[in-house]
Amino acid sequence: MALRLNHRKCQKALWAFLFLSGVVVWNQIQTLQEEKALWQTEASTSSAGNDTVLLGGMPVGIYMETDGVLVLNTEEIEGIDGKDYEPAADVVESGDYITAVNHHEISGKADLLSAVGQIDGGDVVLTLRRGEDMLDRTISPVECETGEYKLGIWVRDNVQGLGTITFLTEQSRFGALGHGISDTDTNMLMTIDNGRVYRTSIQDITKGYSGSPGTMEGIIVYNKYNILGTIDKNTEAGIYGSIDKIDDLFDEQIPIETASKEEIEIGDAKIRCYIDNEIKEYDIRVTDIDMTSSEINKGLVIQVTDPELLEKTGGIIQGMSGSPIIQNGKLIGAVTHVFVQDSTMGYGIFIENMLNQVESSDSSKIVSN
Repeated sequence: MALRLNHRKCQKALWAFLFLSGVVVWNQIQTLQEEKALWQTEASTSSAGNDTVLLGGMPVGIYMETDGVLVLNTEEIEGIDGKDYEPAADVVESGDYITAVNHHEISGKADLLSAVGQIDGGDVVLTLRRGEDMLDRTISPVECETGEYKLGIWVRDNVQGLGTITFLTEQSRFGALGHGISDTDTNMLMTIDNGRVYRTSIQDITKGYSGSPGTMEGIIVYNKYNILGTIDKNTEAGIYGSIDKIDDLFDEQIPIETASKEEIEIGDAKIRCYIDNEIKEYDIRVTDIDMTSSEINKGLVIQVTDPELLEKTGGIIQGMSGSPIIQNGKLIGAVTHVFVQDSTMGYGIFIENMLNQVESSDSSKIVSN
């Protein structure tokens, strides 16, 4: 799928990346390829104190299911009478989540298809979640063949790909990516019901250059034996959840103190990432610090200076999202974006912004219990 840039007025276009453009997924011999840009917007955060976490840098496979069935778009369909109809126009909107059909709850595309298959004529009531609102909307299905009806709605109920673990807390809570997972068609942050992280094997790297950031290719086997943990939160500041098989993921359990954003300096730093079948630290430079950025995942501007990493990847590539940024022996943030016009440069998120999300996750779990 081709990259579509929506910010052509920006002097420096950005590519926010979770997915690898050549991810091979073996799940009933299913192949997945993701190559679209993910864009995130504004947020704010309060200051977090220093903490000690386990240092990440490991790639993982990601699978998340949406909370309801996500509406991507509507389309015209040909009726049994030969005429074209668009029954969902002005009924649903891109970004809606279908949660029930005729007041019967659905949780995925299979449920939706089953409900549509039972239509025998007459109007259908769709229950939608639109932002914070729950709405009932009536739609008139189109009979395409005798006894077969369609709604004319494109939908999605899951997202898959690769990303990098940033850290693990002593409560076995992880943070990854540093930016949220947005739907590639609607560019909206996805509302998730649940998700899992899996072992993955990186197979190849395509080097980036000006105008075309590089990519990784990997294999993810989506079965119960490769599950490492669960995902319960998708935010503009990354994805969060719990790791069950800590020893399997963290071969080296390296404790590191985290830094507040006030401790960060313009100057030399390192990123920790997985290249050539090993996790290593590579030299970078923090070139700008924005304490007041309206976008929660763009507080740091970084530039890769390490000759080895530049030779292998051309700088920051898809799949590095979430790679830890280290300065003066402390974890200060994670890689989130790459500049399309200059693959040696990109954005990073303050680590305290990610830690705040972990803390809010823990608090919500306590309240819910």
